Amino acid sequence: MDRRHFLTLTTALAATGVIGQPLTARAAQPYAGQRVSVLLEGHPTSDAIQKLLPEFKELTGIDVELEIIPEQDITAKMLLEFSSKSGRYDIVQNNIIYIKGFADAGYIVPLDDLLKANPDHYDKADFVPGYIDTAMSDGKLYGLPVYGESTFLMYRKDLFEQHGIAVPKSFDDIEAAAKTISEKTNKEIAGITMRGQQGIQGVYVWAAYLWGMGGSFLDEAGKSALGTPEAAKALEAFARVLRDYGPVGVANFGWEENRLLFQQGKAAMTLDATVNGAYNEDPAASTIVGKVGYVPVPMQADKPKGGSSSLAVHCMFVSADSQVKDAAAVFASWATAKAQQIKSVKSDPNSGVTSLGAMADEEFVKRYGAFKDAMLQAIGQGNPQYLPTVPQANEIINNTGIAVSKALAGTATAAEALKEADAANQAALSK
Repeated sequence: MDRRHFLTLTTALAATGVIGQPLTARAAQPYAGQRVSVLLEGHPTSDAIQKLLPEFKELTGIDVELEIIPEQDITAKMLLEFSSKSGRYDIVQNNIIYIKGFADAGYIVPLDDLLKANPDHYDKADFVPGYIDTAMSDGKLYGLPVYGESTFLMYRKDLFEQHGIAVPKSFDDIEAAAKTISEKTNKEIAGITMRGQQGIQGVYVWAAYLWGMGGSFLDEAGKSALGTPEAAKALEAFARVLRDYGPVGVANFGWEENRLLFQQGKAAMTLDATVNGAYNEDPAASTIVGKVGYVPVPMQADKPKGGSSSLAVHCMFVSADSQVKDAAAVFASWATAKAQQIKSVKSDPNSGVTSLGAMADEEFVKRYGAFKDAMLQAIGQGNPQYLPTVPQANEIINNTGIAVSKALAGTATAAEALKEADAANQAALSK
């Protein structure tokens, strides 16, 4: 992906004349009587979409059967339905890392012709360029970005000032700061909290350490690269800081558990998704409003292979087994349109909008000004290969997740755990 797309983001936000006005339906309830079944991840965007379903029904006549499940469960559920050709879901949501595999397997369909036939809500120019570009495979558009995010380091400005700690610029600095806070507060406040749950949750955050300390999932030849000293060093550092200065039970923390602990004021730092900033600054749910600083994820390697901030884009896909593909495309384009994204900012803590118009909206700036600049910087530095994008991505993440969990639990050294994962990943890649 050309990173220049990202550098145009702030310029595009200012160019309000380029951003189109909301589109209207061509006819009243043109799909009356049709029903679409939708599978979404648990996320503020999904919550906002659910609240807007009555508006969609009134506009199109389409009934929506919406199911929302945790992100860590969605891929396995999708693959089960896809492989059995059940047609259970017309629309599914997932990370862009799976597009290539899903498209090659014939699980999802290109959207180009469907959107051309149903253009009322689709405005390509309104999407963040780097987000919509990542939804392509072999020159065809397969997904519509529901939300996008990067990762950054969040730290308690008040605690850092109280204990004379400088803003971390390396992973060593993060560990030193975590040690100081943990010791100075007699562990009443965790030095740091991060996701440790086995699977994509723990792997997603550990990947910041992997890339930032000079490692990668794959080498230039496309072979597994987890058996390297850089990868072992990264896992040792991640596991050590959580074991020594993390909260009780961190090995079971997913996104929600980690977010809640930090916004409740029980940890001094967290490294997680940029969307978390919206929760930190929400007076209705957070005890740390105005007390958090936001900076990019450190890059500690002399010769980094890629960025340590993620580029995570989650899209809606239309299932190849859907019997109502036109109606499904209408729903996906409506749910990701500027008008709905602006409403989502007002109804839910959703800073992960993919619409340039929503980012430029006064409400977005008002709510998320505390971290907007850091978020845009992280997106601009986002690594599109942060998680592997090969067809075997799910197997690679699962195998790596086992290694991360073993190192965190102390049942194997980082090098031992990664050696096992490296072999399993290479076997998957060789199929």
